[in-house]
Amino acid sequence: MPKTLPILLLLALLALAGCVGPRVLPALPTAGVELSATPFHPQERYQCGPAALATVLQTAGVDTSPEALVEQVWLPERQGSLQLELLAATRRHDRVAYVVAPEIRALLAELQADRPVLVMMNLGTSWYPLWHFAVVIGFEPERGQMLLRSGTTERLTMPLGRFLRSWELAQSWAMVALRPGQLPAAADRERYLGALADLETTGRADVAARGYRAWLAREPKDTLAWFGLANSQLALDEPRAAKAAYVRLLEVRPGDAAASNNLARLLLDRGCAAAARQVLAQIEDPIPSGMRAAVQDTRDLAAGSASSKDAACRNLP
Repeated sequence: MPKTLPILLLLALLALAGCVGPRVLPALPTAGVELSATPFHPQERYQCGPAALATVLQTAGVDTSPEALVEQVWLPERQGSLQLELLAATRRHDRVAYVVAPEIRALLAELQADRPVLVMMNLGTSWYPLWHFAVVIGFEPERGQMLLRSGTTERLTMPLGRFLRSWELAQSWAMVALRPGQLPAAADRERYLGALADLETTGRADVAARGYRAWLAREPKDTLAWFGLANSQLALDEPRAAKAAYVRLLEVRPGDAAASNNLARLLLDRGCAAAARQVLAQIEDPIPSGMRAAVQDTRDLAAGSASSKDAACRNLP
């Protein structure tokens, strides 16, 4: 992925870097950390993406290698990898691809939780970028430096200021690979639930469901997580569990149009028209404009349906 610069241009860039004034560093934790057991894969030419991803996936319990990941993340026309490919490949291995908040404290929190962090860096300038993926494995506050698996260097030490500059030039992008049911150390609600929703769209509903359950164990009134869990259970063909999730959501937010509509549809699919009509009657007005047509369709369907007396309906809790 990194581009090779002519030696004169490289020297010019280094000279420019030396002209930058002293950087004001943020206040950071005083406790250091080094994840010395993190795997190391020397990054051959154009292989920094597969090597960095293999490092964090192996740490998350995935049996893989840079060679096995090349076809999944390597883009020949770009001579490198993009973040989207790294995230998608992580999901294909049944891991939650969590994009860390773009701040150094969030990155350090993952290290303190024993998780190496894959980062994107720009080793050049804003006008001549040299993109590079590396894995942060440690932080030495007393020396003011970061520790990385990078390129062909197993333990690269980099001054914190230089690391922050190259990281910020890549928009401070970083990710970790979470095991199913594992929460980020510095969990951002929107980022984490968004990562679970991405898993659902790629057919990993089982992994997403475990993530929603872990989040709800901590935030039992999060209606968005209950909605995601219910949808995941439906995708797994587990209607009883899906119904239980919708019911719990409606206990937290009575009359919610989207949850009521979905629950009514679930009941109708199993011949429980009377129960569906009862749920629909609880929807509170005004119904959001984006839900009106769907709710009306469900009401029309429920009105023209008769309740079944078969076991599929009776056994739904």
